[in-house]
Amino acid sequence: MMSGTELARAIVDQAAHRAADYEKHTGRKPCLATVIVGDDPASVTYVRMKRNRCHRAGLDSRLVSLPEETTTEQLVAAITELSNDPEVHGILLQHPVPKHVDERAAFEAIAPDKDVDGVTMHSFAQMSFGEAGFTSCTPGGIMRLLDAYDVDPRGKHAVVIGRSPILGKPVAMLLLARDATVTICHSKTENLPDVVRTADIVVAAVGKPEFVRGDWIKPGAVVIDAGYNEGNVGDVAFDEAVGKASLITPVPGGVGPTTIAVLLEQTVDSAQRQLAAL
Repeated sequence: MMSGTELARAIVDQAAHRAADYEKHTGRKPCLATVIVGDDPASVTYVRMKRNRCHRAGLDSRLVSLPEETTTEQLVAAITELSNDPEVHGILLQHPVPKHVDERAAFEAIAPDKDVDGVTMHSFAQMSFGEAGFTSCTPGGIMRLLDAYDVDPRGKHAVVIGRSPILGKPVAMLLLARDATVTICHSKTENLPDVVRTADIVVAAVGKPEFVRGDWIKPGAVVIDAGYNEGNVGDVAFDEAVGKASLITPVPGGVGPTTIAVLLEQTVDSAQRQLAAL
């Protein structure tokens, strides 16, 4: 079982130590600003959880809560104001946003040096080219899990199910950078179960409960379930896959904790980089 809980605790503890050192030298804490549009219950819960984790790690947390009817222009303006605020070190736009909002335009309003969630095109390019920058948090957490459990992707066949710009595509780039041979699958992939059966590492990021069945898993494969669906169910049929996989992440308690831990770590990174640039 690949538990993310203890790994996340270690990441957050180190981030908290660095945040305390930053506060000692500057008189202020690293600050993460979270923007939420509307009152979707799941999003409200996620935001509350992230803010609580911030406080426990010694970070400031600023909440910008906007009504459901907020336009793209209004959201972009709010994010631009945070991007220009020297007291803010990281910006997180809680997604998904309402359907009438252009989410990509909102993401791109985040200043690259404050994109601690790794959602902008600038961050994706830096990550893909191996340049210093911010990693998309869930993919970053997945790579930390692989390292913690001594899974070396080099030479392995990794199959990523999902091609979202904040999960599927970036985790594929990170695996490729670690010398894995990567196949990205999606809703149009033909013979998907047969493709997955060739994988040494499976990353399920499709957003459908128990989509990946146990008989899709090659014996001994490493299975990373990056999905989270209603009822605490992942994208992998866990009870079927657990007997086939050599390592597997549970839902909850697998990828999720590491995602938040990387977010906090990168907020401290951002604060220290901005201080060094002064």
